[in-house]
Amino acid sequence: MKDYKVQIKEPLAMTVTVEAESAAQARAIAEQRYKDSVYILDADHFKGVTFTVPVRSERDR
Repeated sequence: MKDYKVQIKEPLAMTVTVEAESAAQARAIAEQRYKDSVYILDADHFKGVTFTVPVRSERDR
């Protein structure tokens, strides 16, 4: 038997409304608020799960 690495991803997503002068400014504001823990993503924001086994090259086999 061989060992395989399996990557498990659980994306979380939240949409917020930000008042700003431009899309770039809105993104910057949202990023700062996220860093400041104003927006906290948790299990309620779960959007699914994927499992991936990366393809190994012939050299790795």
